[in-house]
Amino acid sequence: MKKILILYPHFPPSNLAGVHRPRLFAQHLPSFGWEPIILTVDKQYYEEPLDYNLVKLLPPSLRIEKVKAFRVTSPRMIGDIGLRAFYQLYKKAKEIIQSDKVDFLYIPIPSFYCALLGRWLHHSTGILYGIDYIDPWVHQFPGTVRLFSRHWFSTKIAQLLEPIAVKKASLITGVAAGYYEPMLDRNPHLMLQAQCGAMPYGGEQADHDLLSQLNIQSYLFCKHPNKIQLVYAGAMLPKAYGPLEAIFKSIQLNPEIFKQVEFHFIGTGKSTQDPNGFNIKPLAEKYGLWQSVVFEYPQRIPYLDVLIHLQQADGVFILGSTEPHYTPSKIYQAVLSKKPLLAVLHSHCTAVNIIRNSNSGSVLDFNGEEGVSDIFINFCPLLNEFISDSLNYVTAKVDQNLFSQYSAKAVTKKLANLLNQLA
Repeated sequence: MKKILILYPHFPPSNLAGVHRPRLFAQHLPSFGWEPIILTVDKQYYEEPLDYNLVKLLPPSLRIEKVKAFRVTSPRMIGDIGLRAFYQLYKKAKEIIQSDKVDFLYIPIPSFYCALLGRWLHHSTGILYGIDYIDPWVHQFPGTVRLFSRHWFSTKIAQLLEPIAVKKASLITGVAAGYYEPMLDRNPHLMLQAQCGAMPYGGEQADHDLLSQLNIQSYLFCKHPNKIQLVYAGAMLPKAYGPLEAIFKSIQLNPEIFKQVEFHFIGTGKSTQDPNGFNIKPLAEKYGLWQSVVFEYPQRIPYLDVLIHLQQADGVFILGSTEPHYTPSKIYQAVLSKKPLLAVLHSHCTAVNIIRNSNSGSVLDFNGEEGVSDIFINFCPLLNEFISDSLNYVTAKVDQNLFSQYSAKAVTKKLANLLNQLA
């Protein structure tokens, strides 16, 4: 087999969402002729809570190399683990590349600083390297335009470091093409130099199969026999609040909905560990929906706990962004949970037609920011249709073949094909 070194400073038992990207790639790469080696930071240097159930999802044969890091100081000056372990990761990666004759170095980001290791290791060892954009690096977040703010400084640093990191890259991938295409516009030489490809997070049936072996119970909400309970799980996209407000405004003007449905938002807070960092609550209170129709649990909960709550729910709510490039990999997670989908997505999102053609649920599409007003008009009729259809939802009628592109194995195959072209 050819060997690939995947450098990512967080890995199970870290409960950060990004760990599933290298985890699932590492699980399926051997099927396509690539032996993965994971290079990460030892768990004792993580700041987030640990979830040891995630370790049970790892292949027993997976090779995992760990390094130390500088600890977080008080006051907290440097928190990013990519910075705290930067030299240690470089030193160990160089050792592995040279001793194991590694064929390729792959670096998912964030931590964005780790992308610089690809350039440095390419210079010192000649290794080909690729960068995987789990999130955009240079991006206009809320507050970026405010001079000398934290986001302003972060953007300036990103604009300085990104071209250095990607200059010699042979592969550029991302969760969605829109996450890296602006970078290609800023660095046009990469269009000739590097292979590029978009691969969403993949859904993994084995993760759901493990639930039956674990004694995990839902605890955020109880089953309500007279309510259709919908779950949205995961962080809110910065440009999803406009569509969400249109939805809440629509529900406010249709009080009969109050008696039929509940929306439960899990892990949508301002930070991963703040139980009071509400993002949804202010909007829900504005339209009189808080604790009657809308409930929010801001703090991130363990991954397998999320899957249990999806199984507890009557449906999965998926909310897209006014940006067209967002492709929600959550749709396959919902199908694996055997629950119908209620989705509000940009018209250019590839998932729109898949949901409609697969009998997996109901979807309302809108054309970016100018289409938000259409959500206000059309959401409640769609919701009423969903409520009626969900009572007759049958998993066997869902066309699973349409979701095959969202499986973790299919996503990894795309990566392997790109790697084989380079090799």
